Amino acid sequence: MGLTLRPGTGAPSTGRRHALVDSPIGPLALVDEDGALAALSVEGARQGPVPASFGPRDDDALPHVRAQLDEYFAGRLTEFEADVVLHGTPFQQRVWRALAGVGYGTTATYGRIAREIGAPRAAQAVGAANGRNPVSLLVPCHRVVGAGGRLTGYAGGMARKEFLLRLEGALL
Repeated sequence: MGLTLRPGTGAPSTGRRHALVDSPIGPLALVDEDGALAALSVEGARQGPVPASFGPRDDDALPHVRAQLDEYFAGRLTEFEADVVLHGTPFQQRVWRALAGVGYGTTATYGRIAREIGAPRAAQAVGAANGRNPVSLLVPCHRVVGAGGRLTGYAGGMARKEFLLRLEGALL
């Protein structure tokens, strides 16, 4: 089970719609693209998906993802199950697939992700791809830390990153 990650084919579908969901880290926009999750964006995130691309609002979209987010924030869910479509460059796709493998309650460094994808000198590029992750939380970009385990940038803001890592037990 778990996540099914598939690359987007060309431009995002015109059949997109989105739901807004309240969460402990603020409102989340869930973007449904032909039945798959194409974006999960926290309000005010830098470099995230562009709201103009979300499609019309439909709060009935993606009920299974909304239910899983409730369970996650309640501390009862450690692994999401969803069909996810990712629009990005081939390099970004490789980074996002590696991010999906960073387990609940753990962290990885940018350098480790770079080595895992076969680009050991690309830690900064991994950081850039990490910041453009369109499906935060499910593809857990918040679990990536700097060398030595220090907390570094997060498109959703450092307070949210710290909250998520504490929720998961990765930060004491």
